[in-house]
Amino acid sequence: MKSAVVICSVCGTKNRVPAAAAGVPRCGNCHSPLPWIVTAEDTDFAEIVDGPGIPVLLDLWAPWCGPCRAVSPALEALARQFAGRLKLVKVNVDEAPEVGRRFEVQGIPTLVVLDGGRVRSRKTGAAPEPELREWLERSLSSVTESNTGTGGRNVN
Repeated sequence: MKSAVVICSVCGTKNRVPAAAAGVPRCGNCHSPLPWIVTAEDTDFAEIVDGPGIPVLLDLWAPWCGPCRAVSPALEALARQFAGRLKLVKVNVDEAPEVGRRFEVQGIPTLVVLDGGRVRSRKTGAAPEPELREWLERSLSSVTESNTGTGGRNVN
């Protein structure tokens, strides 16, 4: 199973965070939520995406795509800001064509917010970090409303 070492932004402790797990990764020392940033392929996509219990921000990209490379640091910064509230899963569509087909990717980067495996929001194309943050906040509030029974809406 894939894992990554993540340094806690609160106390500086190094933590091993698995690519797939239930719940939210927390620092072993101070118990603060940790950012959850992983890569997935066709073979492990379901295991990585279906189990966290928190929304997943899916980044469908390719290494030859300039806008994909430009937006990646912003997505990783947002994953750190939203630690404990979402999991960022990066999928190279050239190496995971089945995932690309599943989400009917026609342009990249394609960003998808998933909750329990269901698409809650989708955005295609690069955007500056403030615009991505606003879209992500709306998307996450839609997931929260849906999960609390107050009625969700699809935010684009």
